[in-house]
Amino acid sequence: MVEINYSRKFIKLYNPLLYDSKLSRKWRKLDLIFYNKKPIIEASVTVDNKAVPVNLLIDTGGSDSLWLFEDPAQSLSIPKNTFDDFLGKGLSGAIFGKRSVLKSFRLKDYQLNKVNVAFPDSSSIQKAKINTLRNGSLLGDVLHRFNWVFNYKSQWVAFKKNKFFNKPFKYNKSGIVMQYAGVRLLKTRAILPSKIVGSTADNTTQSSSTINFTSTYKFEIVPELEISDIRPNSPADEAGLKIGDVVLSINNQSLSSLTLQKAIDQFYGADGKRIKMTIERAGVVLKYQFNLRDLLHKKSTN
Repeated sequence: MVEINYSRKFIKLYNPLLYDSKLSRKWRKLDLIFYNKKPIIEASVTVDNKAVPVNLLIDTGGSDSLWLFEDPAQSLSIPKNTFDDFLGKGLSGAIFGKRSVLKSFRLKDYQLNKVNVAFPDSSSIQKAKINTLRNGSLLGDVLHRFNWVFNYKSQWVAFKKNKFFNKPFKYNKSGIVMQYAGVRLLKTRAILPSKIVGSTADNTTQSSSTINFTSTYKFEIVPELEISDIRPNSPADEAGLKIGDVVLSINNQSLSSLTLQKAIDQFYGADGKRIKMTIERAGVVLKYQFNLRDLLHKKSTN
């Protein structure tokens, strides 16, 4: 058995024979459905003010919120308020689709409102749609709002909400997709004291000392971040950033303090937030700036 605790950041493995199955009243329980040994869970979404039951693949490796497969026959239509976006990469290559907001998502008696949703292009998910039982995927930005216990042998999952449950849903408003592209050697300057000269005081004068400083440099190996995709007509695209640009800093935070996740988090800010980026292109260091733009306007009721 597997316990995933997002609030306390741990994963625990248990022998099913030794696990204490007594869960408090705060926990909810659902049966798991398996397709090719992959777990599917029952939930519901509100589309066009209609509650629609859905079967979702549990995907702990995805950072999005929800992916749904468009299927008008099952009342899973793409909302009117959308924009085209890069959704990620799969085994078959890049995945594109439309991004929007759902009025609500419901898991048992837990309800989340104004939930981000993506509808992948049908050409990107041909293999996934072979499974007629599955309507989409339940991904990290919803999963991390709960703590989980998975029992594959007995085919059930238990979950309860945690401290992240009411956190607002956000999305990347910059249009930039970044990836690790190796490492680079970062040279930074440090000023260190090299010599302290002191003098002995007598009864009438105050003691004094002189500190001499010298410049030195240190080198550290840091991850190299590269722009791997840019959404057309996005703030980053309009500012002039290009695929292949190497990111040196974002809002004055250098590579030494930027992980990929911290860098991406900068793009999830409020509508109008100013982003300043220093990049390297063909050996030339360039500076760009743009404002984040919310294309969904946070008014979707679909």
